[in-house]
Amino acid sequence: MAQQRSQDLFGRLADRGEEVIGKLGDMPGAQRLLESANVLKERADELQKRIRGLDALERRVAALERKVDQLSKSSGPKKPAPKRATKPKPKSP
Repeated sequence: MAQQRSQDLFGRLADRGEEVIGKLGDMPGAQRLLESANVLKERADELQKRIRGLDALERRVAALERKVDQLSKSSGPKKPAPKRATKPKPKSP
């Protein structure tokens, strides 16, 4: 008996849901709301794809930074620039 009641409840809820969805199409502005929701969904999907691409770029940048560090260390210490000989300034009278 309890199982029959729960099935009836779910059936009634499903019927109500279908009614509400049917009425949404008749409401003024509902079409615009649905279009906006679809555009938002598409933009969120696009943003999610771009964010996934950032992970790969971050890995590439990290690898390049390691290579630059290795190359800068392997080039060895650079010789200091030679000092210029400065002429003494003449004293003014």
